[in-house]
Amino acid sequence: MVAGSARAYRAPWRSAGWTTSRILHASMTAKPAKPAKPAQPTSQPTSQPTGASAAPSATGLRAATEEFLALSERIREGGGVKGIERQHRHGRLTARERINLLLDPGSPQFECGLFTAWNMYREHGGAPAAGVVTTIGLVGGRQCMVIANDATVKAGAFFPMTCKKIIRAQEIAQRSRLPLLYLVDSAGVYLPLQEDVFPDTDDFGRIFRNNAVISASGLVQIAAIMGNCVAGGGYLPVLCDKLLMTEGSGLYLAGPALVKAAIGQEVTSEELGGAQMHAEISGTIDYREKDDPACLHRLRALMFQAMSAPPAPEPPYEPADSERPPSSVFEIFRSEPGQQYDMVDLLRAIVDGDTLHEYRSEHGRSIVCADARIGGWPCGIVANQKKLTQRKMPGGKAGPSAATNMPGVIYDDSAEKAARFILACNQNRVPIIFVHDTTGFMVGRDSEQGGIIRAGAKMVNAMSNSIVPKIALIVGGSYGAGNYAMCGRAFDPLLTLAWPGSKCSVMGAAQAASTLLQIDLAARERKGEQVDETMRKELLEAITRSYSEQQDVRYGAARGWLDRIIEPASTREELILALQIAAGFPIVGELRTGVFQT
Repeated sequence: MVAGSARAYRAPWRSAGWTTSRILHASMTAKPAKPAKPAQPTSQPTSQPTGASAAPSATGLRAATEEFLALSERIREGGGVKGIERQHRHGRLTARERINLLLDPGSPQFECGLFTAWNMYREHGGAPAAGVVTTIGLVGGRQCMVIANDATVKAGAFFPMTCKKIIRAQEIAQRSRLPLLYLVDSAGVYLPLQEDVFPDTDDFGRIFRNNAVISASGLVQIAAIMGNCVAGGGYLPVLCDKLLMTEGSGLYLAGPALVKAAIGQEVTSEELGGAQMHAEISGTIDYREKDDPACLHRLRALMFQAMSAPPAPEPPYEPADSERPPSSVFEIFRSEPGQQYDMVDLLRAIVDGDTLHEYRSEHGRSIVCADARIGGWPCGIVANQKKLTQRKMPGGKAGPSAATNMPGVIYDDSAEKAARFILACNQNRVPIIFVHDTTGFMVGRDSEQGGIIRAGAKMVNAMSNSIVPKIALIVGGSYGAGNYAMCGRAFDPLLTLAWPGSKCSVMGAAQAASTLLQIDLAARERKGEQVDETMRKELLEAITRSYSEQQDVRYGAARGWLDRIIEPASTREELILALQIAAGFPIVGELRTGVFQT
């Protein structure tokens, strides 16, 4: 069958023989095996790398990737050796062991928010991955969002970023129509930070509000309590469609110590909120299970009964290999100041071969717009061009004049082209992938007189009002209004991915440091302070160091500004999964842009 013909997609994990029918048979005929004891971490992990600096210690994309992979492994260790041993001592699995047992064997995981809370809460001992794992994976051939508390991190307590991470996972699931499976094992709110966890619209209570709203929308929600579930956190599982609970777990609004302090009643944990009590007396839970493996086996079985959850979508076209090897991104991409690369060459290492059709390739060249397919999934691509390009402009008797476009800069003609292309993607009902490597919009007299603000407004308007799913990928820089126009976090991307070593801020570190230094010096002068050259240099270095830390993509990932940092060589595979997730996004209504600048 030729590459352009429609057919059922054979997912990468099926190459190992895991067809949907085999998964169904395996799940329904045998209980999952006990997981092997995981390899023990070599050291106690923290939420930050060794040393205080947040900037990559090595240079270049390969070095940044190696550092990212090493740090990712440390974060996945959660609370480290002692936390893992404590879980096993209680007869419980860790969050990641539970997820591996729940998901279809050999199927890929699309983990979101691994770097959440990185380098944060150091005064509290850190909170790797914010103490919760959120990942999209297959259960019986159905895509599901799994949210699992990591009890090795502060007993699974909720930090402020824990709430934001779970809310973001719920949002992705709701927008993509994914079932939600909650693996609950949490001590509740982390009390030293309760004022930042408890009250607001992106805090603890919002999770329960979302439970109710998601249920009303018809999405499947199943919760399994496999440890602690106390205080307000008890509402999460009870607001789900079905509730499982393992023996030895606890579900109560107040534990025995608090009950005694509040009303003087002495009661055991089992009497207050044990699995047997909730199964026999309160009727709160639906299934009482012996242990974690039995509970996860039951949870898989319940998902097979959830006929409202469709099988994972498959692309309409036969996938084809990319024209260039996916690993060639390391040879193509350039991150060093002053270096250039051709974005079209980079895209040829990502999209299916012979499917890249560049839109208006000779006009507005500082942005590449193209129709393409990735893994058989049709999509539109809007990407910043990172090499010098030529622009022709109308002239008088002498004819058209020529000008040079700087790499990564958005010009007025490029913005207008991108706006028109975005409208066309909406007309075709295809998702749009925005590939960021931009310093922002062009500035200066000629640009302002040429209507750069008006042209940028067109692009922002078209992108903001798009009814198709939007996916953002930051490969280099993503600065200022360029970030906005390329579907930054504020503009509702379904998913935001980034390469290691990429940067995101209002402007580059050098420009920002110079600006902030001038402000600081002016303030000191007003106070009558004398600043010599040595002090000026020290101030500039301190400001540059601080700003460089803040523009590091890991800083943004820690605060939930993006969903996933990825290996550059796996970009094609990552985007195939992202497009598969986006396929469940309902495209409804008509595109309306309101007042459109002309």
